[in-house]
Amino acid sequence: MPAKRDYYEILGVGRNATFDELKKAYRELALRHHPDRVPAEQKKEAEEKFKEISEAYAVLTDPQKRATYDQQGHAGIDQQYATEDIFRGADFGSVFQDMGDFGIGENLFESLFGGLGFDISGVRRSRGRAAQGGGRDLKVTIAIPLEEAARGAEKTIAVPRYEPCPTCGGTGARPGTQRTTCPQCKGSGQVTAARGGFRMAQPCPRCGGTGTVVPSPCPDCGGEGRKKIRRNIKVKIPAGVDTGSSLRVRGEGEAGAAGTGDLYVIIEVLPHPVFTRQDNNLVAEKTISLSQAVLGGQVDVPRLEGSLKMKIPPGTQPGRTFRLKGRGIRDLRGRGVGDELVRVNVEIPARLTSEQRRLMEEFAKLSGEK
Repeated sequence: MPAKRDYYEILGVGRNATFDELKKAYRELALRHHPDRVPAEQKKEAEEKFKEISEAYAVLTDPQKRATYDQQGHAGIDQQYATEDIFRGADFGSVFQDMGDFGIGENLFESLFGGLGFDISGVRRSRGRAAQGGGRDLKVTIAIPLEEAARGAEKTIAVPRYEPCPTCGGTGARPGTQRTTCPQCKGSGQVTAARGGFRMAQPCPRCGGTGTVVPSPCPDCGGEGRKKIRRNIKVKIPAGVDTGSSLRVRGEGEAGAAGTGDLYVIIEVLPHPVFTRQDNNLVAEKTISLSQAVLGGQVDVPRLEGSLKMKIPPGTQPGRTFRLKGRGIRDLRGRGVGDELVRVNVEIPARLTSEQRRLMEEFAKLSGEK
C-alpha cells in the first residue's frame, strides 16, 4: 500500500491554515474532483481523489484530530481512529449546503463512503447542526508544570462563552411569545439565487438558515437567544499529557440554536529546572566528584517529587547515562511507564591543596605517567 500523502499537501494549505482557509481549499478541490463532473474513464480516479481530500479536511478541521496528526502524523490517526471515526462529526454541511445544484451533497457522501460500509451518520448530523446554527466549538490553552503532566491534575478554567439566555430560555423571543415561520423561505432555511449561469441554494438572509424568525425579540438578549458569560469549568487532566495534547470536554462549548459545541483544552507543559522530557522518559544530569567516579559509591539523584539513591560503580566515565526503570512518566494511553535517565558529569577540581597534589603525583607515578 503506498504511503499516505501529507494532509496539508493534499489540500494545498500551510500548516497554520485557519478553518476558513481549509474550507475554501476543500470546496475548490471538491468541485474539481467531483466524480460526476469528469469523463467516465476518469470517474474511479476522481472518487479516490475525492475520498483523499475529504479525509484530509475531516482531520484538519477537528481540533483534536489535527493536534494528534501534527504530533504523530498518519500513525497517530490510524492508531486512534477507524475510517468511520475520522469522518464522524466532520462539518461538511457548511461547505455543501449551497451546492445542491452542482450535485454535491449528502447523497454523494452516502454513495462514496456509505457504499463502502462506513458509518457516516455523524457527518449527516453535523450537516444539520451547521445549517441550523449549532454551537461553536471553543479552544483554550493552559500551561501546567511537568509534575502535573506526570501525575494528572484537575484544573478550573475560566471560559468566556455564549450560553442560552435565561430570560427567554434560548428561544430569542420575548416571554409569552414564540418564534414563527420565516416568510421569505417558508421555513426551509434556504433560498435560491442565480450566480454565473448556475442556480445555487444558499442560507436564507432573513432567518440565517434557521427557518424561523422572532417577531418580538427578548429584551435581555435582543432576540439572539444567548448571552456571553464567563464560566468556570473543571477539567480533569490525565497523567501523561504533553505539550500539544488536546482534551475534549463535550458540551462545554458555545450554545447555538441546534445544540452546544465542545471545549478543546490544549496543553502546554512548562519547562522544568531539572528535567527534560523525551517521550515518556525523564532526563536529568548529576555531577559527581573525581573520587566518586574512580572509587564508586552512592549519590542522591532528583525525582519529580523527592529524590532517591543511585549506585555509582567504580570507574564511571564522564557522560555515562544510567537508566532507572519505571521512574519516568506514565503513558497517556496506558502503555506502561517511562524511565528516568541520569547522565553523569565528573567534576575535575580546579585547585588542589599541596597534599592533594602530592597524592595525585604519586598516583601518576604509580600509573607509569611522567
